[in-house]
Amino acid sequence: MAHGEVVSHLFLVQRSEVRILVGQPYMNNLLDKIFFRSQNLNYVNLSFRNLKRETEVEQIFNAIHSFSADSTIRYVGGCVRKIINKEKVDDIDLAVNLKPTDVCKALNNNNIKYYESGIEHGTITALINGIKFEITSLRKDVDTDGRHAKVEFSNNWKEDASRRDFTINCIYADIEGNLFDPFNGKKDLENGKINFIGDVEKRIKEDYLRVLRYLRFYLNYSKDKHDPKIVRIIKKNLTGVSNISAERLLDEFQKLLRSDSFLKITSDKNCLEIISLVFPQLKNISSFKKLNSFAKKNFDKVDFIFLLSLMIVDGTDNVDYFIYKFNISKKDQKRIVFLNNFNSSKFSNKDFSEKNLNKIFYFSGREALMDVILFKIFKSNKVDIKLISLIDIFKNKKIPIMPLKADLLMEKYNIPEGKELGAKLKAIEEIWANNNFKISDKEVLKIVSN
Repeated sequence: MAHGEVVSHLFLVQRSEVRILVGQPYMNNLLDKIFFRSQNLNYVNLSFRNLKRETEVEQIFNAIHSFSADSTIRYVGGCVRKIINKEKVDDIDLAVNLKPTDVCKALNNNNIKYYESGIEHGTITALINGIKFEITSLRKDVDTDGRHAKVEFSNNWKEDASRRDFTINCIYADIEGNLFDPFNGKKDLENGKINFIGDVEKRIKEDYLRVLRYLRFYLNYSKDKHDPKIVRIIKKNLTGVSNISAERLLDEFQKLLRSDSFLKITSDKNCLEIISLVFPQLKNISSFKKLNSFAKKNFDKVDFIFLLSLMIVDGTDNVDYFIYKFNISKKDQKRIVFLNNFNSSKFSNKDFSEKNLNKIFYFSGREALMDVILFKIFKSNKVDIKLISLIDIFKNKKIPIMPLKADLLMEKYNIPEGKELGAKLKAIEEIWANNNFKISDKEVLKIVSN
């Protein structure tokens, strides 16, 4: 008998015996492992073992596995992708063949704290020693409208994988790091291929947010030029993005902006065109192509709101339109508006001195001042050493306290309480702030005497 016939014969025997002894459910599980389980490179297994050692994830695995004879849990998505690609793992997502209510029972049985972060979509977030573990039940889509999906919970791993977006995101792994890879995502990741699972247009119409996710994964992992068919389908369906909530859009853009290869967007015509169509308010995004050496080095150290400011502040009503369209906090709105107003002021390059900036430091605070200095640095073609030195000066400088209070003026200069006292205090404070937080008795006397 030939080798191929032997293997085929053995497999048929195994299949027959398994059905007789343990029934079809076990057979499906066995087939799943035979077809989709792959032995991995040592660094993959080692990385998963390190993850088990450095976090409490094993408690989650044990809680699920002890719940019933059939319960299974696996790593999925970003953490698997990042380990294969030798990236730092910053979150842990898990998939489980239990319904959310049973996941809660399993966690309760093992005294693991959790909260129902998205239970209607099958997600429970476990919390151990400050580390979050998102546990999502296997699902299949029943209905989608481009924003939300109605799902049914499943115990079929292939069915769950089939509803995901990209092949590189539907790689599962057990606690030891053995991969379950139904769509060859590992191979695509290693070859730099960003492939949708199944029909591209169908995947996008299920959730238009996948347009932005495609850009993020393409910039970070692709080693090829764009597939013209994918770009064409994305552009054809861009109107659907308007159906997505502003909050989800901005959250996904933040992930894109914070990804390691975001700056590559300025040299990628297709990515730049798509992002500009989705976010027309990002009028200055192309300026990131000409960042100076300081800006490039510190790009990942400044926060999201500051980077947004660089893209939307242009001296027009663009900032107002952005704030109207997107739901950001009052604090963040205030930061962006302050920078927009400052950018429209007549504050020239020569005005950037410690003395002139003291007023902003005192009246608007350290964060506002740092925003102003960094904004100027990031917008400059060349690095200005003077501006860098101003960062060092104000970084640890204490905001001074006005030495003259209302009680002192009332007592020393016989000024009655009221509008006059407030006006004189304000005038004293203005001169004091403009003069490196110094004011003489003579200057005070001149103000209170008028």
